[in-house]
Amino acid sequence: MQFDSINAFLAMGGYGFYVWLSYGVSIFTLALLIFSSITSHKKIKQQIAQRQKREAKLRQAAELQKAQTSADNSHSI
Repeated sequence: MQFDSINAFLAMGGYGFYVWLSYGVSIFTLALLIFSSITSHKKIKQQIAQRQKREAKLRQAAELQKAQTSADNSHSI
């Protein structure tokens, strides 16, 4: 389809409003999806890091408690 001028291109044969509105809505929706995906990805990475820190602390506390228990048992013998 050829257009004689920029105005004819923007008007799209009388359907310009609907055409450009659909492009705008599509671009907005894709941008929103990308933004949402990026923020969700960052949030999940933070949650994983927190969980790993928590598990490391629990593991360290369990090892410390095990060491104290074995030390107490060796002293009581």
